[in-house]
Amino acid sequence: MRIVETSKRKDAVKVLAELTRTPEPDGRVRAAVEKIITEVRRGGDRALVRIHNRFAKKSLRVGELKIRGRFRAPSAQERKALALAEKNIAEFARRTRPKGWVGRNRQGARTGENFPALGRVGVYVPGGTAPLVSTALMTVVLARVAGVKQIVACTPGPVHPVLGWALQKAGATEIYQVGGAQAIAAMAYGTETIRPVEKICGPGSGWVVEAKRQVFGRVGIDLLPGPSEIAVVADESARPEWVAADLVAQAEHGPGSQIYLLTPSRRILGEVLAQVLSQSARQPRAKYLRDVLRQGTTLVRTQTLRQAVEWAEAIAPEHLALCCRGAKKIAVGIRCAGAVFVGNYSAVALGDYVAGPSHTLPTGGAGRAFAGLRVEDFVKRVSVVEYGEAAVRKSAKAVGVLARLERLDAHAHSVETRLR
Repeated sequence: MRIVETSKRKDAVKVLAELTRTPEPDGRVRAAVEKIITEVRRGGDRALVRIHNRFAKKSLRVGELKIRGRFRAPSAQERKALALAEKNIAEFARRTRPKGWVGRNRQGARTGENFPALGRVGVYVPGGTAPLVSTALMTVVLARVAGVKQIVACTPGPVHPVLGWALQKAGATEIYQVGGAQAIAAMAYGTETIRPVEKICGPGSGWVVEAKRQVFGRVGIDLLPGPSEIAVVADESARPEWVAADLVAQAEHGPGSQIYLLTPSRRILGEVLAQVLSQSARQPRAKYLRDVLRQGTTLVRTQTLRQAVEWAEAIAPEHLALCCRGAKKIAVGIRCAGAVFVGNYSAVALGDYVAGPSHTLPTGGAGRAFAGLRVEDFVKRVSVVEYGEAAVRKSAKAVGVLARLERLDAHAHSVETRLR
């Protein structure tokens, strides 16, 4: 783990420049993904399965791409936990769904907006050593609440039964057991089995993120979320063992995860460091966590709490935890972060599973300009304009002046002819 002191202004400027990241696509990954997308576009199902079998432990046949039938329900305890999370996610999504409106401009024309749901969307759920049921809920439920009729889910096979059940319960209408860049290509361009979608959402590996980048424009894309991140701003009021628990939990997301502690307190920094070492050593995957923590953790002692907050915003982390005095007031002013967790009790894992907002959030510094996945990502904004004769008369002169200024005389004529 890297420990940084910022007592000297020159050192502080250098360190901040190093912490402020801008994600850049890897050239080798970009070329490989481009090749995969081309293969799927040209070869359809056969190419999709061929690429899948090239990387997967268990081979797949074309007829097995689509999941048919219903998954068996998991245990009562698992159903109860999933139901709690689903209700909070759905309620949060309903509160944030944009609503249509109509009004009049100064000349009397009726103007407004409608927000129809997209017709067909694709959701990517990463594979791995365990079923990511939380990601299924944090994506599919939003699409369902938005009113999307066709929700296509792609996830590497074989699909875990609990994940499959969670996807179907959340509202997925189609499930395909295919992952990686090839799944993104299939959803974007379509194959004989998978019809193309209008937008693709969800997190994934660097290959998935690069594939989303390359198909943007062909389809809509939500975010380009990469390895997970956390930054904790802490002062003397923080609980070191709780802060450390959040940092260790973040390391479970694997290599590439970025983990930051920013504090003006030498005592807090030292105690958090000791707790991180102690807690990670007691976990079942101690060596795995130790490697991730060693490569991706930076502990920074700032000069003031204010500087810690400023640096956190410069980092623009996926998750920002405020374990300090005045956290509520500070949170109101935070602009550059995916999600803000206020106070010592607000463990980031609560947001990962049950709080309500989607845990699909911007990473790699994208939090400076992008928000996390929301129900708004599954609707379209359509503006509506309605003029009557009186409103045209009040507007025609200005349109004529502006149109002729741009040498678009036919535009001016199209309005003026309505008054003759």
